[in-house]
Amino acid sequence: MSNVLDLQRRLIALGYNPGPADGHDGPRTKAAVRLFQIAEGLTVDGIAGPLTWLRLKDKGAVPVAEAPAPTSIVPTEWMLAAPMKRIIVHWTAGGHIASSLDREHYHILVEGDGTLVRGHPWIPDNVSVAGKPADEYAAHTLNANSGSIGVSLCCMAGATESPFSAGRAPMTRAQWNAMTSVVADLCRRYGIAVTDMTVLSHAEVQTNLGIQQRGKWDFTRLAFDPSVVGAKACGDKMRAEVRAKL
Repeated sequence: MSNVLDLQRRLIALGYNPGPADGHDGPRTKAAVRLFQIAEGLTVDGIAGPLTWLRLKDKGAVPVAEAPAPTSIVPTEWMLAAPMKRIIVHWTAGGHIASSLDREHYHILVEGDGTLVRGHPWIPDNVSVAGKPADEYAAHTLNANSGSIGVSLCCMAGATESPFSAGRAPMTRAQWNAMTSVVADLCRRYGIAVTDMTVLSHAEVQTNLGIQQRGKWDFTRLAFDPSVVGAKACGDKMRAEVRAKL
């Protein structure tokens, strides 16, 4: 195996996006190296020199011989190139099937059985939404749509937070599992590292990003796992599962 292929697979294992692990040292691989160097306080030159390699190995990146090929569930044609910086995950507060209205507000929806549905806006429509009419991008999060990919679970119609009731369309484990795979695909495609500022639920936006919302609680409870309570606990569970899939 080439050193470049080894490098790409180690970057993928750490949640960076060097593009396909094909052994080609192209601009996406160099960009991923630069992001890693920034995160590690190294000289930022996009070149995997001795110090960068040493830090990669110290971080416990999976060696090339052991790195599994990542599997993708999001169709490639849904993930057009764009400089996106975060993923915000929601629920629709509707039924288990994506409605026409749901498709207007999100880039990707996950139905109750885990089926994926593409929303009407394309991901690049949200690179910058300043001055755009709301019907020209995915208006999924108040004042936080620029650079943000909107993913939503189709569920929780009639739900209440306190006392908690999951309503007539509870979130299912199947759609949760599909959602974390979707987010992992998006992180790989757009080079988004998994942090609580870049991969978060709608319920975390106000606290984590400092952008006021309107009492959104998607999600502070998981219908399929009542032991997880609170926006941070739900968000941490999501991020842990996304990292495991990377």
